[in-house]
Amino acid sequence: MFRGEHYNSLDGKGRTIIPARLRSVFSDNFADERFVITKNIPVNTSGVFCRGLAIYPLTEFQSLEQKFQKGNGLSVSELNGIRRLILASAVESVSDKQGRVMIPQALRDYAGLEKDIIFVGMQRKIEVWDIRVWEKVCAQAEMDIPVDNAALAELGI
Repeated sequence: MFRGEHYNSLDGKGRTIIPARLRSVFSDNFADERFVITKNIPVNTSGVFCRGLAIYPLTEFQSLEQKFQKGNGLSVSELNGIRRLILASAVESVSDKQGRVMIPQALRDYAGLEKDIIFVGMQRKIEVWDIRVWEKVCAQAEMDIPVDNAALAELGI
């Protein structure tokens, strides 16, 4: 599983290095170093949408594509919206020998990635955020956590 926060930066060509700890998860747990970079679902922070990217191991992304075919209880318009956002923008990639990956300009523009970024391990995917946006996303996450919730207690949180 991917976990942790890992700070990094983009170079002038839009390249970054996926942190070694996260890169090793691709080969150790997914038997493939290929991955897909795409748009992430935006986070609503008091009416302002914060945008980031998601990096999925190729097999995880293929599984996601299969789930979209089934619908999983979403309406046709909801499914089409998610397809347009996530599937249409997806780019298959692999890091070079130095661990660098090129993030396409359109995806950098969508997420507002300029220089300082953060990779966030989210179990079976990695999220990529601009540092300033990540701070807003975390503040919203704190507000979204239910207090005195039995389900949280069951999780051991």
